[in-house]
Amino acid sequence: MISWSRKSFDELNKNELYDLLKLRSEVFVVEQNCVYQDIDNKDKKGSHFFAHDGSDLIAYLRLMELGVFYPNHISIERVVVKQTHRNKKLGNEILVKAIDFCRKKFPKTQIKISAQTHLKAFYNQLGFEFKGEAYLEDGIPHCAMYLGE
Repeated sequence: MISWSRKSFDELNKNELYDLLKLRSEVFVVEQNCVYQDIDNKDKKGSHFFAHDGSDLIAYLRLMELGVFYPNHISIERVVVKQTHRNKKLGNEILVKAIDFCRKKFPKTQIKISAQTHLKAFYNQLGFEFKGEAYLEDGIPHCAMYLGE
């Protein structure tokens, strides 16, 4: 049975923090073969959305309020689903939960993401629109995408 949670950094217990950093490292560093500084001092300022299957962390994202990354936008980032649980629509589900939270808490604020370019169609089907140009972020092609007010 999948359980969903949202917590501030201060609400995370040490096991939850360890598990989310481990999952991000498994996917973003090891699987994608990308050496970068994942622990960026921003986690303390974010809301953390995650899903567990029993005690196993299987999906995660962090949400940053206005001013943390962008002065006029909320940011959703570090969207990750454990490899063994992909193709189960968990990425959609966790993003819908984060978007719903944003719309309730910040009803007139646009959401901005830095999406890996190969996932543009995935984010499009959730309503995000590509604006601008593609760019490299940590050696991986990305693009700015926005979800309206």
